[in-house]
Amino acid sequence: MSQSGLYRHSTDQPVACPPRTGNVSGDVRGKPSGYFGVRRMVEGRSENRTRKEIMCALKKQVPLSVMKLGDGPFSGDEWERSFPSKSLEETLGPLRSCAVVTSAGALLNSGLGPEIGNKTTIRLVNSKLVVLQWNKFFRSPDYKTGTLIVWDPAPYSKNLTQWYKKPDFKFFKLYQQYRKLFPEQPFYILGPAFHWNLWDVIQDNSVPNIVPNPPSTGMQGIAVMMNLCEKVSVYEFLPSHRRTSLCHYYEKHHSWSCTVGSYHPMKFEKLLIGRINQGSDEDIAALGKVTLNGLSQEKCPEKCP
Repeated sequence: MSQSGLYRHSTDQPVACPPRTGNVSGDVRGKPSGYFGVRRMVEGRSENRTRKEIMCALKKQVPLSVMKLGDGPFSGDEWERSFPSKSLEETLGPLRSCAVVTSAGALLNSGLGPEIGNKTTIRLVNSKLVVLQWNKFFRSPDYKTGTLIVWDPAPYSKNLTQWYKKPDFKFFKLYQQYRKLFPEQPFYILGPAFHWNLWDVIQDNSVPNIVPNPPSTGMQGIAVMMNLCEKVSVYEFLPSHRRTSLCHYYEKHHSWSCTVGSYHPMKFEKLLIGRINQGSDEDIAALGKVTLNGLSQEKCPEKCP
């Protein structure tokens, strides 16, 4: 599973009906069946919705939220000391043009540096990295600049108390330790509803059952930046002519499952992004580049039909 993603930016209502749900069926790859308690959308799935309809569903159903003091069990003096004093929006300010740079192996020696540019970074990290590679996380300069956001696979119910008692990876204490050691480093916890709301939209726009596991870090990063930016360019999420079995540019592990997915519903993530892409097929082939509107730029109907 992808563990981190790098997002760069430069600074220069109700809209969709909620899906109907039913009991999940099928196995969860890498987890016991029913591990996350997913309830599938059982009616109304379609692969024929327009770009506008998909964008409005994302705008309505997948708003960005990070944990803050007073959210369920996130209360008390320790959490008051741990959370940043500024909101994520205050920290970042208004964002116009943003680039999402995945960790795809195709980026290795791609020569895309000048295309992407050197800008302020927002890094989305999986709690797995924080816990299993905590020494690297605490020491690496990669995690001392820009803005950090950590996400952890939560129950589909989005119950904060249940998640707090049993996160997928026990990262809460490490988060507090990091904030104590590096109080000037902006570091936020992504709300657990975010990835399941995104999963709902992916499933609602895919006729087959998708795996009942959270979307990939890359897909979540795209959705984060679509919430924050007016325009988003994404690199090597849809593979270019440089497509490779190399999983990540920073390691030597090879597996095609890193591109098509096994744990995450990556095939369906990519199909969805392809349907809302406003760029050209030539951009994808040459650069692995997708161009997306930010959700704030979409004008959506106020009421469901």
